[in-house]
Parts: sequence; structure tokens; C-alpha cells
Amino acid sequence: MKRVPPIGAPLDDRAINLVATVLDRFWLRPVSRSGYDGRRAVRAADEPMTLVLADRRTVARDNDVVALTFRAPDGGDLPAWQPGGHLDLHLPSGRRRQYSLCGDPQDRSRYRIAVRRIPAGGGGSLEMHALSVGDTVTVRGPRNGFPFVPYPRALYIAGGIGITPILPMVLAAQRLGTDWHFVYCGRNADTIPFLDEIASWDPSRVTIRLDEEHGVPGADDLLGRTPARGAVYVCGPPPMIETVRRNFDRSGAAALHFERFGAPPVRDGKPFEIELASSGQVLGVAADETLLDALVRQRPDTAYSCRQGFCGTCRVRVLHGTPEHRDSRLTDTERETSMLACVSRSVTSRLVLDL
Repeated sequence: MKRVPPIGAPLDDRAINLVATVLDRFWLRPVSRSGYDGRRAVRAADEPMTLVLADRRTVARDNDVVALTFRAPDGGDLPAWQPGGHLDLHLPSGRRRQYSLCGDPQDRSRYRIAVRRIPAGGGGSLEMHALSVGDTVTVRGPRNGFPFVPYPRALYIAGGIGITPILPMVLAAQRLGTDWHFVYCGRNADTIPFLDEIASWDPSRVTIRLDEEHGVPGADDLLGRTPARGAVYVCGPPPMIETVRRNFDRSGAAALHFERFGAPPVRDGKPFEIELASSGQVLGVAADETLLDALVRQRPDTAYSCRQGFCGTCRVRVLHGTPEHRDSRLTDTERETSMLACVSRSVTSRLVLDL
């Protein structure tokens, strides 16, 4: 899931200082008195926690999306989090998966996530759907690479399960009294989750677009409600995000934040080979696929999570060859000996991996 900073015209130091002063006096101070809890977790995000599944319920009419609510075994408060945050879940099989928190950040007693069942996926969603109330899981986080900024005016866009990080953002926007609008897209009313919760929101601020009724949304459908000089937050499938990105400059907004659900497309890829040092087996990596895809095809138990180049789960050691690093996680020193298989490629025709 790629995290991108706001896009806008660069500001010089005087402009930055002026903006900071105005925000502090007229926005941040009132926000601090509004009941919005902006505290961040003081616990290290890498420190593991054991949580117990306290509730599970389907939240889409097709029964393919389940909301899972976790609590501390002793019933105590959980570390604070902010809208856009996610958890790293370590599943009994050894898989690691990341899921956005989609509950209320003000409720420290529980964490809620939602998972869509993907039968042809990597198995993580099926394992999550198999969890029963009372089961325990190991969790790291919360982490946040898709942070909520309390803009006075904002447009929130979600596609399908992409609503999970957007949901708490809209709740925060409501709590703060900001000017907001929410555009929610999906295949049909049976497949999009949390319709019952959205029904309680101000209907004049919500637009629901269903492909089977309205067609696939275009740029005007997605960005038509963009507030002038406001912000746009979007999470959903790659085609939706690409539509927003390509047309953002003419929307009139000042900042764009997005998070992908699913791997980004391979751009400017060239074919290469990887050799597995333990067996000498050579695998081809096509121009339009990732190294991780090639590994999973041969070794279905290969560990991975975000598929975006930031979590580090798919890190592999490189014995020979020169990687083309496309991640946002590894340091320069780490890149001398390692690479992330989900996004990085090869400068040389073959890489020898310590696998």
C-alpha cells in the first residue's frame, strides 16, 4: 500500500511560517478543544501484542466482507491510533498481512478491521475469515503511513474495501465539524461494506456510485465534489487511484493523499531471471510481473504482505547481480545486500538470491 505526501505548489519559508501560524491560531487550537483525541501511541510499533477476537460479523450483503473486532486479553486500553492507521497481523500459518483500522479512534477498548474474502488470493483473507471469537492473534502496530490531516475542506473517495481507512477519517471530519463530502464506489450494493453505518451520515454529503447502475466512474464522477483549495483522500483499486491522480491537477484541490489496496502496476519493466542459490533453480520474471509474483508461483508459501515496497516482509538477500531498488523501506546500507521482492527489479540479466 503506497503512501504519498500532499501534492501542491512548493512554498518558501515565509509562506510556510505564515501557514503554520494561521493553522495554529485558527484551526489546531480549536481542534484541540473539540474532543478530538490526537494522541499517538507511545509504545514502539514493532513491539508485538497478543489480542483476542471479541466479535466478528459480516458487513456486506454478499457475506464476503467480515469485520473483526479485537480487544486486549485483560480488557485494558489499547495503544492510541489515528485515522489511516493499520495493524500488522501475524497469522498462525506464518503469513503476515496488513489491515487498516476502521473503527472509532476515540474508542481505546478495541481495534476493528475488515477483510474481504479473496478465494484466489494468497490465503491470508481465507485465514482471517476462519478466525473464531476467542482466538488470539499476534499484532504489531498501529502504524500510519496514510495520515489524516484535519483540513477544513476535504473530499474522501473510497472504492469497495478501500473504505476501511477512509471510514475513521470521515468520522473524525464529522466530529471536527469540517466541510466534507464522501464518494463511495463499488460493483453493486451487495459487495460494498458498511452501508448500514453510512446510512446514518448526512445524505447530502454522501454520493454512492454503483458500477452496475451508473457505469464505471470517470474523473468527473470522482472529483466533481472536490472543494477549492481543499484536500482529496482516496483509497481503492488501482484504476480508481490512477484516474484521480491523472486528473487531480484540474480539480482545484491543493493536496492529494492516497493509499492503494493491491499491488501497483509494473512500469517500465524489463524481463530478467532469478536463481535460487539453495537449489540452482532459475525462474523467469516477465516484464509486466514482479519478482514476488515469480517466487509465489514456484513457492506459494513465500512471505509477503503489503506488495507496495514499504513493509519489508518480502526482503531477500542478494548474493550476485545488481538490483534495481524501487522500495521505500530499505536504507542505502541494506540495499547493498538485500532487496524487496514485491517492487524491486534487476539491472543485470540475472540475480542470485539467498533462497
